[in-house]
Amino acid sequence: MLNINRINELAKKAKEEGLTDLEKSEQDVLRREYIESVKASLQSNLDNTYIVDKFGNKRKVKPHTDK
Repeated sequence: MLNINRINELAKKAKEEGLTDLEKSEQDVLRREYIESVKASLQSNLDNTYIVDKFGNKRKVKPHTDK
């Protein structure tokens, strides 16, 4: 589970007095978890997104692949 309060506490402490190596590691882990959570939420939204053309035809949004 995400702990946004802890992320914010560490960010504030980093600005005010700095972090220990252990706190920096914790901050990195928490930030990575947050980023993964945001990505999963976005992916879920896109998985349930459809485009409707002018004729009323509905099609699912497809992932863009750059090759």
